[in-house]
Amino acid sequence: MDKGKSVVAELAASFSDVRVTPRQNPKTKSFLPSPSFYSSSKKGKPQKLVSLCLGTLGQHLEDIITDISEFAALFPPHIKLTIMSIARRRRLLNDEVLTSLAESSWEILDISGSDVTDAGLATVANVCSNLRAVDISRCEKVTTSGVSEIVCHCPSLEILRCGGCPRSEVTARRCLDLLKPKLNNLEEDSWEELNTLDIGGGAESLKWLVWPKIDDNSKETLAAECPRVTVNPQPSLFDLSGSKVPVEALASVPLDHSIVEDIDPKTWAVSAAPRRPVAPPNPNAPPEIPIAERFRLAYVEREARLAPKRAKRERQQRRRAERDYMMNDIDARSMALAAQASRNLRKS
Repeated sequence: MDKGKSVVAELAASFSDVRVTPRQNPKTKSFLPSPSFYSSSKKGKPQKLVSLCLGTLGQHLEDIITDISEFAALFPPHIKLTIMSIARRRRLLNDEVLTSLAESSWEILDISGSDVTDAGLATVANVCSNLRAVDISRCEKVTTSGVSEIVCHCPSLEILRCGGCPRSEVTARRCLDLLKPKLNNLEEDSWEELNTLDIGGGAESLKWLVWPKIDDNSKETLAAECPRVTVNPQPSLFDLSGSKVPVEALASVPLDHSIVEDIDPKTWAVSAAPRRPVAPPNPNAPPEIPIAERFRLAYVEREARLAPKRAKRERQQRRRAERDYMMNDIDARSMALAAQASRNLRKS
């Protein structure tokens, strides 16, 4: 078992040497590529080794997802974010996986279409307080309670994605009050006399709300009470590259696209198959051997099988070296001939 954990540690160390961070656009402060990126052809560009390893890991993620908390601490934050994005696409993302991988340095969080609940979202909100963009669309188990935790603990939140399914649509409508600014001081006569500290609560930094099926009443409420929030922004007509609107705020671009853009889409092409009902364990059956222990036993068996061949090869190499030495060195050759002559004299 220790052998298997050491292999995982070595793999995690190799990942930590390769830093693959999202690129930031200095104009938009966006951590995703511009829309023109999707029209460019990337055929022929070789994948990075770390992406190939993560793709292989992602294809077998359902085999290790139950034990992910044991080795998650070994990976650097950007690798954890990639694993989470793959788990979401494989429909394996839940509270346990999310909380095991969460890192304080994350700035984006895409849990759309996952089984994450309010409890998991609250835990991540406390850990990842620097989140700038969050996607909770199509999350049927997230309610206003979970959104409240994000708004409360993530003061830098600028982009929020929601809606997409009936329950998420209801949650989005109920969260409108959470997005409105709250006043801590109502004694002044006008907004101009208020300090920055007088405005507290609510999503203070929110600028972009992605809600494709927003109803007219909610849209009017946001326009009247949250005029700083742009709903369902589109790329500017004057700048088709989208420099005026962050790419994270475009509904057509997945929020975590930049995290997995170098990984083969076949990694998540096969969704997780429903688990078959497990038969009750037989008390007389031997305990199941963990995968790491199986690898260790296979390694020991292979070493034992190859040991005689290696010993034979070493003997042959030693004899060949001795023969070459005698043939090339005059003194050694003379001594060998003298020894052979003395043996022949004794026999005669």
